[in-house]
Amino acid sequence: MNKIFRLSLLGLTLLSPFAIAESVTEFDGPYVITPAPAQTTAYWVCDSKLKTTAIVSQQVNRPAHCGDLPEVILSDDLKQVMPDTYSEIKKVVALSDVHGQYDVLITLLKNQQIIDNKGKWAFGEGHMVMTGDIFDRGHQVNEVLWFMYQLDQQAREAGGMVHLLMGNHEQMVLGGDLRYVHQRYDVAAKLIDRPYDKLYGADTEIGQWLRSKNTIIKINDVLYMHGGISSEWISRELTLAKANSLYRQHIGTEKKVLKEDDLLNFLFYGNGPTWYRGYFSKEFTEPELDTILSYFNVKRIVVGHTSQERVLGLFHNKVIAVDSSIKNGQSGELLLIENNALTRGLYDGSRQTL
Repeated sequence: MNKIFRLSLLGLTLLSPFAIAESVTEFDGPYVITPAPAQTTAYWVCDSKLKTTAIVSQQVNRPAHCGDLPEVILSDDLKQVMPDTYSEIKKVVALSDVHGQYDVLITLLKNQQIIDNKGKWAFGEGHMVMTGDIFDRGHQVNEVLWFMYQLDQQAREAGGMVHLLMGNHEQMVLGGDLRYVHQRYDVAAKLIDRPYDKLYGADTEIGQWLRSKNTIIKINDVLYMHGGISSEWISRELTLAKANSLYRQHIGTEKKVLKEDDLLNFLFYGNGPTWYRGYFSKEFTEPELDTILSYFNVKRIVVGHTSQERVLGLFHNKVIAVDSSIKNGQSGELLLIENNALTRGLYDGSRQTL
């Protein structure tokens, strides 16, 4: 390569990341936006050009010659706020921190027979918990979101449930903190003429769906959240219902406003459930954990957020870490709980007792 050309290309890369993104043929979408009541439009990036389609009878069909982007049926039921506590659930699968790694997610779920070979729900009446952080870092965030949206519908139809919990990166993106967004999404933001966070705003289908979700849930005798529950929660005498309500109410609130309110600052930052990493510190003790478990009347807590090489049990499996580094785009694991048995579901489809 000519030396001058190489230097020019280097300068272009350093000065304008979007210029490089434009040089790659891009397919992305749909972004379903409701600009006015009863008027819903789907926006698509097809061969790096913007196209739109009208939505008829809740069906979202992609334009011709627009790759293999998802076609979906919208559902108002999915945007209803669901309970945060469940009992007598016979089987649960949990995983975390996908960060836009759609291909790894699909392979893991297929190999563990959570979905079938066509990518459809195959877990029957079981519950699936994704403990946050679909957004940021990876290049297939929108694909993961629409897949989870469809899986949510399929699970309910089968008598099961998908719980998509809010992680710190969902809070960051929906609050306008875009530091970790993959460069690929500059294309859609520019063509649709919306900042990336507004592609998931309160006037969008995925945005409304996400804003209906809980941040912490209890299934049987297990508590699930992204980061962890600290002892500070107990001193504040918080309940799941109150915390989940505050999270939904303030998901798009400016960081400055959140920081100025003592309770909101705790919930959204620091030792709050979406950021806390205390279980992995040398200072944290089992007696402190037992006090937290007793407060919620549970036997264990399942968290993501703090990356591991595998699904990992701590404190005699009273804490289970399910962030198995899917974000690296190479492999991952999930946790299966059935008949009180704890099992690691490995990427190759095999299983091991935790």
